[in-house]
Amino acid sequence: MNPQGTGIVFVVATKDRPGSLARLLGSLEAQTVFPAEVVVVDGGAESVEALCQAARPFPVRHLRCLPPSSTRQRNAGVDAAGRGIPFIGFLDDDVLLERWAVEEMMRFWAGAAADVGGAAFNMLNHPPLRASRWKSMLVTERLGIYSRKAGAVTKSGFQTMIGRVGETVTTAWLPSGAVVWRREVLDRLRFDEWFAGYGYLEDLDFSFRAAKSFLLKVVARAGYTHHPESASRPDQYRFGRKEVANRLHFVRKNPELSPALCRLTLGLRMLMSLADGIFRGERKELSRARGNLSALLMGGR
Repeated sequence: MNPQGTGIVFVVATKDRPGSLARLLGSLEAQTVFPAEVVVVDGGAESVEALCQAARPFPVRHLRCLPPSSTRQRNAGVDAAGRGIPFIGFLDDDVLLERWAVEEMMRFWAGAAADVGGAAFNMLNHPPLRASRWKSMLVTERLGIYSRKAGAVTKSGFQTMIGRVGETVTTAWLPSGAVVWRREVLDRLRFDEWFAGYGYLEDLDFSFRAAKSFLLKVVARAGYTHHPESASRPDQYRFGRKEVANRLHFVRKNPELSPALCRLTLGLRMLMSLADGIFRGERKELSRARGNLSALLMGGR
């Protein structure tokens, strides 16, 4: 495979994480094949333009997008991508690609059927699933609260985690941290900018809509690892509110999902956080539960 012939643009939405961005760009430099271009959409207080101007084996373009928002930044990156390039990928700035990841991803696309619209890289260090016993119960699946199938979306509007896959699989949604889409999909759909700021569930919203017209895959041989910086996450009370508001917004947009079942599941999720706070001494979970309750009482607003 030609190192310069991948036909893919990677869009990286970043904010105040120059160290993470430098490591990501370094992992792209170490690839066996290179992207046609990387578009860095910068919403940080301090510009990373100088970092983007460093000499690399592929062009890196720097765009400013203020005020910062992951959905606005991704949409701006799509608009900036060259029209003649058939694939657009999204990479979070805190991921590292395995050396052969881009080559394996493009090998997958070379043989993919026309009805495949998106394909995610395979997360090799996925964290363990919390409350896995409760989530795997048959009754939760029959009620539509959760599912024992990886990569599913239930009637409650909750998605199941995909985890590390051993073979390429089809899913009902894809995370946006390391994913490639056909240009055709992004010509039809945009990230919903209602999911402002730290865009919790914006990837579920986008990919679930895409899955109504296209197949979604996770490519087993295209691996990456995720290295989140905890300082960039919102405080747990704010996250608890966003957790409820964003989930209900997603469910209300899709008539096949159930707002009533969503509220029930959010209530159960709040009780799980409350139990963790009381019995395990996790004070952040108490703040998260308070945020959940506040948003539920306000109808998800």
